[in-house]
Amino acid sequence: MEARAQLVRAITEGQQAGIGRQRVTVCPYPAGDLRRSAWVRGYTAGRRKSDQS
Repeated sequence: MEARAQLVRAITEGQQAGIGRQRVTVCPYPAGDLRRSAWVRGYTAGRRKSDQS
């Protein structure tokens, strides 16, 4: 899978986890992996979206 597509997927997965109010520790990507940063960005956006609902 292309790197950009992997990052987009990680953001989407993180956003869904944030909306679902899961713990941030469920992130499946290891420290130092760019997908982890993308996942956390998505997670943060999802939590904000969840808080506004």
